[in-house]
Amino acid sequence: MNIIEIINKKRIGKELTKGEIKYFIDEYTKGEIPDYQASALLMAICINGMNEDEILAMTMAMADSGEKLDLSDIADNVVDKHSTGGVGDKVTLIISPIIASMGIPVAKMSGRGLGITGGTVDKLQSIPAYRTDLSIEEFKNNVKEIGISLISQTLDLAPADKKIYTLRDSIACVNSVPLIASSIMSKKIASGANKIVLDVTYGSGAFMKNKLQAKRLAKAMKEIWKGKDKKISCIISKMEQPLGHAVGNILELIEAVKALQGEMAEDLKEVVFAVCIQMLKLAGRTQSNAQLESEIWEVIHSGKAFNKLVELAQRQGADASYLYDLNKLEKAPIILPVLSDKSGWIKELNAEKVGKISVDLGAGRKRKEDEIDKRVGMILCKKIGDEVQKGECLAYIHANCLEGLETQVECLKSAYKIVNEFVSKEKIVDEIL
Repeated sequence: MNIIEIINKKRIGKELTKGEIKYFIDEYTKGEIPDYQASALLMAICINGMNEDEILAMTMAMADSGEKLDLSDIADNVVDKHSTGGVGDKVTLIISPIIASMGIPVAKMSGRGLGITGGTVDKLQSIPAYRTDLSIEEFKNNVKEIGISLISQTLDLAPADKKIYTLRDSIACVNSVPLIASSIMSKKIASGANKIVLDVTYGSGAFMKNKLQAKRLAKAMKEIWKGKDKKISCIISKMEQPLGHAVGNILELIEAVKALQGEMAEDLKEVVFAVCIQMLKLAGRTQSNAQLESEIWEVIHSGKAFNKLVELAQRQGADASYLYDLNKLEKAPIILPVLSDKSGWIKELNAEKVGKISVDLGAGRKRKEDEIDKRVGMILCKKIGDEVQKGECLAYIHANCLEGLETQVECLKSAYKIVNEFVSKEKIVDEIL
């Protein structure tokens, strides 16, 4: 086969065969196809799309590009969760210890930040010395012995996806249904969990900009999972504004730890509880939503969930004293309040703008080789539905230097739309499929 012919075929909108897709994945994984040709094909896919057969073929080729885990010896139900991305989305850091502390094993491989969305691995590595690069044996042993492991995608599991995932971020090919669906599901097939909850987000801060696109993505992922002896649940949720109050790696870690201690923003709590309840149901719990919610609060207020995070951190090499004393975590050298120019109610808080500011501050990557600054980001004091007075603080920017800071302050102000009439708070979780 010829990669140039394959690129040209997709460039003009034709369907690729299973063999052509497998050839591309295999040869790119081995390094026989260079990044510039892979980029061309990914861009053609992003523009022209793929049908269900192509998406399935790409998913399976990526899942087959490395080892596949078998976690059936750990438990009958090993539950995983994945979000399609968002600004301020620290849900994995919160729900994983909760579910594990309720006796259900959680085995999760996560990615780094992609586009304006933050990555769970970057946030985990904000805990000093936390290891995300465990071997498969260590990963499985952690799940067996303490009921939880959160790691980065290993080189052995779906290595094709790892290469493509990194490349997509640097060539503006992140918001493509075929590429997102095949990326997520290839990891899930390879990583061995048999129950998965997907939080499919839409809005200004998500890859899918409207609910219709989000449902298309959810349907594509459910189709991939169809026919397997596994279960999947898809939550459709809004990402018009950042989730919670913190945006940035250390700042989000702090918010996640406080959430595990019972201090949670309402929108964050809504998503956390929706995901937890679906995970519990997939694992066989038959109680009502209200009963499950009560059980979740019990493991939070009793300290079991926080203690599970501490146990996870210690198990994976981290200094857990930073979780007990959050003031020890490194802080940005500049913390600047952003004050409101008018009084009224917050009608909009554009998550996309906030995400771009966070990348400009250094909390995200513009190129795949960029190092992020885990200290920087924002604390959002006011969100949609909140009342604000002129001169009151809308947010705090955490920055590493003064250069460009004035522009970032004005950009953050422009992300807020303040109106004179009362604005009610909206629900975040739209639908469960």
